[in-house]
Amino acid sequence: MAQGGSTMGEEPTWAELLLTFAIAGAVPVVVGGTVLLSLFGLTMWATAPLRRRRRPPASGG
Repeated sequence: MAQGGSTMGEEPTWAELLLTFAIAGAVPVVVGGTVLLSLFGLTMWATAPLRRRRRPPASGG
C-alpha cells in the first residue's frame, strides 16, 4: 500500500520559525547565565573569610 501525499508536513510560518530560534537561543543564555552566577556566588562565599581577615580593625569612638 503506497502512501499518498507529502510525508514532511507543512512548512512552518515565519512566526513559528522566529519562536523556535528565540527558544533555541534563550536556552544556552539561561543555562550559561545560571552557571556563571553560581560560580560567582560560590567564589564570593568561599573567599568571604579571606576578605574578613584582611579588613583593618574598626576604630572605636
